[in-house]
Amino acid sequence: MSRRTLDVIPKHRLLRRTLYGLLLAAPLLPGGMACGVKECEHGAPFLSGGPLARLPDGSLPENPSCETCPDQDAPLAYCLATTTSTGDAELRCTYYTCSNDGRRPEGLREPRGAGPADALGALFAHAAWLEAASVPAFLRLADELKAHSAPEVLVRAARRSAGDEVRHTRVMQALAQRHGATMPEVDLPPFEPRSLEEMLRENAVEGCVRETFGAFVAGWQGRTAEDPEVRSTLRAIARDEVRHAELAWAVDAWAHTRLSAAQREHLHQARLDALRSLGEEVERHQPPEPWIHGAGLPSREQARALFQGLAGLTA
Repeated sequence: MSRRTLDVIPKHRLLRRTLYGLLLAAPLLPGGMACGVKECEHGAPFLSGGPLARLPDGSLPENPSCETCPDQDAPLAYCLATTTSTGDAELRCTYYTCSNDGRRPEGLREPRGAGPADALGALFAHAAWLEAASVPAFLRLADELKAHSAPEVLVRAARRSAGDEVRHTRVMQALAQRHGATMPEVDLPPFEPRSLEEMLRENAVEGCVRETFGAFVAGWQGRTAEDPEVRSTLRAIARDEVRHAELAWAVDAWAHTRLSAAQREHLHQARLDALRSLGEEVERHQPPEPWIHGAGLPSREQARALFQGLAGLTA
């Protein structure tokens, strides 16, 4: 395949300049690799799932059920048995925040059930699930762009993005399996026909905001993860995710030629609303230590810096 065929979407210069500037500043941002384990573990996003019965020998169960974990706005990541300060056995439930990789399709149902005890396995399995869910999202985008007579360059880019996500799913599944975790099934109802404005609103929210932020996070992980396999995997994924974000912004630019002034304003407001919602997630973002060190996930202070870079593109 020629380079001309591959480079179907013009580079978004401001997006790339913003991302590269953030990554170059990575060692200088607060909460970097000098963060100690004790400091990073403080305030990890967990809740109690209630008391647990010990095994007959007095030990803690290795793979407890997560069914008693309380419902939260953030999806459940994993649960494990711990001992409280009084010596009682308790279920500790950890939740995802800033979980924005990929393009979530309409109607996607969040998986819930007994998660693996390995924190990294849970994270990689969830990432693989998000990548898998992005495949039908991009195929739907390609079909809808074609139906609305969008430039063929956008249709081809959307189909190529679906192929990228198939590859991303496989490599993230491999990382999850290395940590004893299995990717959940993607539970997605059949798509219904929708208007051009509805399609563009999803692109504004899932593409221009959340997928662009996901590209920033993947780029960060590809630079800071201590595990060399994770670093190389996320570095490759980040390159693709930047192109996916550029596709979202290219679709958004094309939309301005098809919408009325009032519709364009609605689209802009949808981006701002999505940005505000994401900012609230960033403020709740307090990843456990293994996610910061082993997977390179940004700390809350680092996520704030990435978010501010995104805000400069979206406002």
